[in-house]
Amino acid sequence: MSATFSPVPMPPRRSATFDEYAIAEIQRAAATGIYDIRGFGAKRKVPHFDDLVFLGASVSRYPLEGYREKCATDIMLGTRFAKKPIHLKIPITIAGMSFGSLSAQAKEALGRGASQMGTSTTTGDGGMTQEERGHSNILVYQLLPSRYGMNPDDLRKADAIEVVVGQGAKPGGGGMLLGQKISPRVAKMRTLPEGIDQRSACRHPDWTGPDDLTIKIQEIREITDWEKPVYVKIGATRPYYDVALAVKSGADVVVLDGMQGGTAATQEVFIEHVGIPTLAAIRPAVQALQDLDMHRKVQLIVSGGIRNGADVAKALALGADAVSIGTAALIALGDNDPKLDAEYRKIGATAGTYDDWHEGRDPAGITTQDPELAKRLDPIRAGHKLANYLAVLTMETQIIARACGKSHVLNLEPEDLVALTIEAAAMARVPLAGTNWIPGQGGL
Repeated sequence: MSATFSPVPMPPRRSATFDEYAIAEIQRAAATGIYDIRGFGAKRKVPHFDDLVFLGASVSRYPLEGYREKCATDIMLGTRFAKKPIHLKIPITIAGMSFGSLSAQAKEALGRGASQMGTSTTTGDGGMTQEERGHSNILVYQLLPSRYGMNPDDLRKADAIEVVVGQGAKPGGGGMLLGQKISPRVAKMRTLPEGIDQRSACRHPDWTGPDDLTIKIQEIREITDWEKPVYVKIGATRPYYDVALAVKSGADVVVLDGMQGGTAATQEVFIEHVGIPTLAAIRPAVQALQDLDMHRKVQLIVSGGIRNGADVAKALALGADAVSIGTAALIALGDNDPKLDAEYRKIGATAGTYDDWHEGRDPAGITTQDPELAKRLDPIRAGHKLANYLAVLTMETQIIARACGKSHVLNLEPEDLVALTIEAAAMARVPLAGTNWIPGQGGL
């Protein structure tokens, strides 16, 4: 008599390639015929600062006593050519985010919070607002390919000028501001029709290569009587060559934006598949500065995915002079607040996942031009929250620096770090933990 066997039921198995999100996106694209637009920067996991750890002092290194022994945090930006370089109390700045993308109340709050902590904020595309200039002790004016709102008077009112060549979420692409956010005031500042979608240019109209950047920087210096530091902002793609060319063109400061950055709305395919991670971009940028004998002479600001003091400290240890925050600053103001979860659900999102900043329906009153929604944000209270967050980032950075025996946060160095993964070791050019091996550089 032969035995009979019942087949074992197999559970449903999802495809790693066609996962739940990939299937939903195919279905959405098929139903609408349009590509997806959002903010929040890259969401897929890429090598980041979490893959590095510090080697605190023990016997072979001497730590500093917490809160008793000084660990300075101040920095100078623009010391190369500017008559009036910028002195910041902390090495953390606020990235460029435009009025139009953000409400006037949000721009005021950013200025208030940055000023409380002795650091700078940045205009973003679309020009300078009274709220922003009036509440920002140190304001950086962005000059973008669109030239929206650009005029020489505002250049002179600014404390520094940032020439934007690229952004981390969309290097090689331009920004977007949908019609529902083109309010009468935004339209007037940008010389645009009200209610019509705006797409910024992907390149400056008056140059075709790095030699023209030299001319543009020279023009800015002449307009501002050589007083203001001139920054050049690049999206992280080919950082060694782009930083070298920015230095050759006369930049005082280079801002390097990795793919995790990007509060501005753009195509998701751009956000997730163009550019390189912040971690991978820093060391080639620093190498370019070192090869030109310009490290610390031309300052390097790194942005893209900075969340806490450990991220700040690691960026500084890898060679940056400062960092810049955008998404984290908006969260500190109150964006994606769990208290607003019910309202986020009404517009098809949840607190913590809301990334449709371009639609202008933010119940927090931050990424909107709706006057009723914008009224919800108290710029004084929001600015204080941002200042609290910046203070915590600074103290966390100091804690790590003291543990490594440093009397200034800029004294952190690659020797203080090791990597937990081979990928991070190769990108950051520090040893894999427990070894002296840096992938691609020999050792055991």
